[in-house]
Amino acid sequence: MSTSRPLLYVSRLLPHPVMALIHDRFRLVQEPTETSPTPAVFRDGFSRAEAAICTLMDTVDDELLSSASHLKIVANYAVGYNNIDLDAARRHHIVVSNTPDVLTDATADLTWALLLATARRVVEGDALVRSNRWTGWTPTQHLGKEVSGKTLGIIGMGRIGRAVAQRAEGFRMAIRYQSHHSPPAVPGVWEPRALDRLLQESDFVTLHVPLNSKTRHLIGTRELSLMRPTAILINTSRGPVIDEAALAHALQSGTIAGAGLDVYEEEPTVHPLLPSLKQVVLLPHLGSATMQTRVQMGLICLDNIQAVLEGRPAPNRVT
Repeated sequence: MSTSRPLLYVSRLLPHPVMALIHDRFRLVQEPTETSPTPAVFRDGFSRAEAAICTLMDTVDDELLSSASHLKIVANYAVGYNNIDLDAARRHHIVVSNTPDVLTDATADLTWALLLATARRVVEGDALVRSNRWTGWTPTQHLGKEVSGKTLGIIGMGRIGRAVAQRAEGFRMAIRYQSHHSPPAVPGVWEPRALDRLLQESDFVTLHVPLNSKTRHLIGTRELSLMRPTAILINTSRGPVIDEAALAHALQSGTIAGAGLDVYEEEPTVHPLLPSLKQVVLLPHLGSATMQTRVQMGLICLDNIQAVLEGRPAPNRVT
């Protein structure tokens, strides 16, 4: 193996097509695994590598970057980058890149999978059939909620929020949105709202915001109390944008009717009340989990790394 190839650290095992390219183009500090690296292994990887690929589960802080004397770029295997101290990266002259655009459709599709599964009690129905306790069709069995023609509130109207709204048009839904982005309003369909009013008007509320100081616990006890008791809350953005304890108690008390969650406040830990509630659908952070999307995310990371190591600007540089 040639030692002229750049030394790369990869914190988690990536899909096979990406790993094949990595082995062809780079030397690895060590072979990645499916599980999270220990802090010592993570520090060692960053201290030795010229480039690193990390995930949202990896905290990249000033202390870590201070010892990364060879590192030129951190390629975050995600759109969001709240796991990385950008100010520290700037001080240490380390480029940070992300993977925008490529996971928009996958995450929007999963948002709709959660919305429909929660509204129509799909998981409960599946469990009933698998348990061999189903005795046949009855007029009152597992009655769910209508989706078509209802009002969808979208908090965060970036790429993913807009993709969710476009899918909602096929269900003849009225769209209410609250966002720093300002997509063209479609009269009677896409209408901007202040957050409180959106929560009051919507049959379904879905979150598509980044995690930062302004969005942490964006949805808490007060906001949940504004929602309709028949409403369903969906989150495929970041777990901490919802106060998970407040949500669990709102669901238990009937403040809102249901929730579909793909992300959690303290992943992989889930509030202990949530798994016991039948009106909640819980997924293990699958937003971008299609083979096509996850491969493309890896290729984008490699494109950014290759550019920086060759002295070119990173196509998806965030700092």
